[in-house]
Amino acid sequence: MRVFVSGATGFIGRALIPLLQRDGHSVVAWVRSETAARSLLGAEVERVPADAGLDALVTALERCDAVVNLAGAPLMGGRWTAARRAILTDSRVNVTGHLVRAMTAAKTRPSVFISGSAVGYYGDRADEPLTETSSAGDDFLARLCQQWEEAAQQAETLGVRVVRLRTGVVLGRAGGALAQMLPPFEFGLGGPVGSGRQYLPWIHLHDLVKIVAVALVDERYRGPVNGVAPEQATSRSFARALGRALHRPAVLPLPALALKAIFGQAATVLLASQRVEAPALGQCEFSFAFPTLDAALADIVGGASVTISPAQARPEGAAKARYELRTRTVINAPLADTFSFFSKAENLGLITPAAMKFRVHGEIPLMAEGAAIDYRVSVGPLPMRWRSRITTWEPGRRFVDLQEVGPYRLWWHEHTFQTDAGRTVMEDRVYYAPPFGILGRLANRLFIGPTLKKIFQYRGDVIRLRFGVS
Repeated sequence: MRVFVSGATGFIGRALIPLLQRDGHSVVAWVRSETAARSLLGAEVERVPADAGLDALVTALERCDAVVNLAGAPLMGGRWTAARRAILTDSRVNVTGHLVRAMTAAKTRPSVFISGSAVGYYGDRADEPLTETSSAGDDFLARLCQQWEEAAQQAETLGVRVVRLRTGVVLGRAGGALAQMLPPFEFGLGGPVGSGRQYLPWIHLHDLVKIVAVALVDERYRGPVNGVAPEQATSRSFARALGRALHRPAVLPLPALALKAIFGQAATVLLASQRVEAPALGQCEFSFAFPTLDAALADIVGGASVTISPAQARPEGAAKARYELRTRTVINAPLADTFSFFSKAENLGLITPAAMKFRVHGEIPLMAEGAAIDYRVSVGPLPMRWRSRITTWEPGRRFVDLQEVGPYRLWWHEHTFQTDAGRTVMEDRVYYAPPFGILGRLANRLFIGPTLKKIFQYRGDVIRLRFGVS
């Protein structure tokens, strides 16, 4: 299928795209910035600028078999002032309505429309069990979700199958709610929010995008679908599970009064209780990869094995290295497919966490010995320039890139590929030396090493979605 995706550069969209590609679909992304999307979405995604007008959108939809609508400004982006409410409404209701108007004008239409919503649809319901047939709530978020879904449902009058996906808190690496929760928990300062008794419906990011991928091709998916995991959790049990995953205490509560003082009515997102069940997924026999909270958090906090140790036998070109990073991945795909993906410089942004704001500058070169790739990344608030030079290029076997411009005194990165019974064994070996001498060693222990592990674990997540791993 050719799948049209709005919100493609967001937290969920960037996980969905490699999974759709793994399933053999092609992707057309509706994007605000074509330049930024080029860096974030990889070489295989067609891009349609949002400012190109209705006619361009209609033309794009006429060539697509399905639409996935993930657009929406972050709910926790600030206090819900009148201006902020207008942004939240426009980015959900008006964008969805615009997509439906374009489908109405199209001569040939997509057959299925999967549109995002949220469990906020139900409002604050204490410990009442909630299913897809439960009534809607009456606070701002509940009304917003109702309007959002009503806009999407209009596509059904066009003969389009409509799925309204009501998601809970989406848990994944390097983004979403967990990215904001982790820092205090990592320092042992985390704990339940408010009373801790409110129900917190959740789902692993990889299960959520799997629901979308399955719903595209399975006609049993129709109408409202609760995108939540089967194991229910309260704010208190969630905090304890995250503490277990991190091996940290998780007993310091975050009082409701403090949240309301900071976020105003937006604190509803954290304090409302929704005991949501997902019978629609059960009726469609959906199989969760992460049905329990402990399994989900262990995968996200742990992830692929990445080791960093003092450099020993340094290769030629890396004599000044102080540390060695290694990781090994067994990929369920032929070597030719795997090497082709990693030999495209355009795919570097797709396997880099969004918070690093990866942007390729200038023309993207063909990967070959001597090729140079210029880009910018951010580490925290600090933007920095980076240039990599391909010093070794052996197609189907290995390549090496060397930092010419960047933050490290030395960065030498070797990628090797081997075939194993139709699968690919990929190994990364990085020799690096931080700047600032003895201060750099301290920084490596406190910040650089842990950050590199998270970057390579995120990369492993994208590989898992794009190809599957053993």
